[in-house]
Amino acid sequence: MSFLRLADVPERLNQVRIDTQQADAVLACDTVVAAQPEALGTVRHGRTRILANVHETPVAESLKNPDASLKTDGLLAKLRFAAGDERVETFDAQRLAEDFLGDTVTANIVAMGYAWQRGLVPVGFAAIQRAIELNGVAVPANQAAFSLGRLAAADPGACAALLGDAVQPASPHGESLDELIAHAMSQLTQYQNAAWAGRYAALVREAHACEQAVAPGSEAFTRAVALSLRKLMTYKDEYEVARLYADPAFRQALDQQFEGDVKLSFYMAPPLISRGKNGQPPRKIELGGWLLPALRWLARGKALRGGVFDIFGRTEERRMERELIERFEARVRELLPQLTTGNLRLAVDIAAVPLSMRGFGHVKQAAVVLARVREMELLRRFDAARYPAPPRQPQAGQIKGIPIAKAAPSAAVASK
Repeated sequence: MSFLRLADVPERLNQVRIDTQQADAVLACDTVVAAQPEALGTVRHGRTRILANVHETPVAESLKNPDASLKTDGLLAKLRFAAGDERVETFDAQRLAEDFLGDTVTANIVAMGYAWQRGLVPVGFAAIQRAIELNGVAVPANQAAFSLGRLAAADPGACAALLGDAVQPASPHGESLDELIAHAMSQLTQYQNAAWAGRYAALVREAHACEQAVAPGSEAFTRAVALSLRKLMTYKDEYEVARLYADPAFRQALDQQFEGDVKLSFYMAPPLISRGKNGQPPRKIELGGWLLPALRWLARGKALRGGVFDIFGRTEERRMERELIERFEARVRELLPQLTTGNLRLAVDIAAVPLSMRGFGHVKQAAVVLARVREMELLRRFDAARYPAPPRQPQAGQIKGIPIAKAAPSAAVASK
C-alpha cells in the first residue's frame, strides 16, 4: 500500500501519509488491502472516491486451503459503507490485461489508465506518458496498457466490440445452467465421444428433474452435479494432454504471444518410464519439440481410453479416476429419492465434494482421501440413521480432535 500526495507547488505538500478521512481517492488494485483498517481509515463518506479492482488475487491462506474465499462481496460492502455507494466503482484490471494484451503483468497500469480517465489522477496526459518513458521498462506495453484502461473507462462497449463480444448482462454464476450443460457436453464430446457426453447429460437431467420436484426454480443441486461430473469425466490422462497440445489453437496461441522461431520443450512425467524413488513423486523429464507430432498420434488413441488396449489406463491413478466417476453417479442417484427442502443444501455440498479433488499423481490421491472424509461427514449430517460417521484416528498432540499448539517461550497467557 502506498500513500501519494499531488500538488501544483511544493509548498502545498506536507507529510506523505494521508490523515484520517482525508483521502480524495483510493485506487484499490487489491480489495483485500483496500479494506484493511489502515487504508479504510483514510476514507471519508461522501468525499473519497474509490476505484476497486474486483479480480481476486490469491492470499497466503490459498496455499493451505485452495477453496478459501476472499469474500469480495463483503470487502466491497465495507468500501461502500465507508465511502457511499455512489462513490465506489468496480472493474477487472487483470481480465482486461489478459484479454487484450495476453498477460496480466500490466494490470496495475491498466488500473491507472482507468483511474486517470475517471478523473482520479490529476496529472496531465503528457506527463504520465513521459513518466512511463523515463521508467524505461516495457514502455510500449505500459503505454498500451494505460490506453486500454482509459478506453475501458470511457467506452466499455468499444472494448467488447474489439473482442467481438456482445455486451450481455452477466449471470450470477457466470453462465446459465443450460449454457453450462451445453458447454460441458461439447467438451466431453471432444474429450471422448457423443456417447460419453450423453452419459453426462442423462445424470444431470435426472438431478434437475428431482430438484424441480422438491424445490421449483432451484438450480443449486443440479449445478453442483453438472460441475462435479464434468470435472470427473474429463480427467487429464495422457490422451487428453496429447489432444490439448495437438489442438491447432495451442499453436495459434504461441504464435500470437511470441515472435520468431519458437523452440518447444515439454516437461512430463510419463508413468511408464518416470518413477519416483523412496516414495517421492515421479521426476519430470525434458522432451524436445519432436514430441508434438507424436502427441498428434497419441491424441487419436482416446478411443482406447478405459478399454483392454489402454496401456495408460492400467495405472493406479487411472483406475481411481474411473472409479470416482462411477461412485459419484451412484451417489447422486442414491440421493435423488431422498431430496427434501430441508436437506437440499446438504445435498448441494455433497454433490460439490469432487470439486476439491485437485492436482495430479500423489497430490490428487491425497486430495481424494480428504474429499472422501468430507463426504462421509456430510452424509452423516444428511441422514445419521443411514450413513455412519467417518472413523476417527486420534493423533499425538491432540485431545478430542483439537490440535494443541505450543506457545512461544516469551508469550504471555491471560486467563479470565
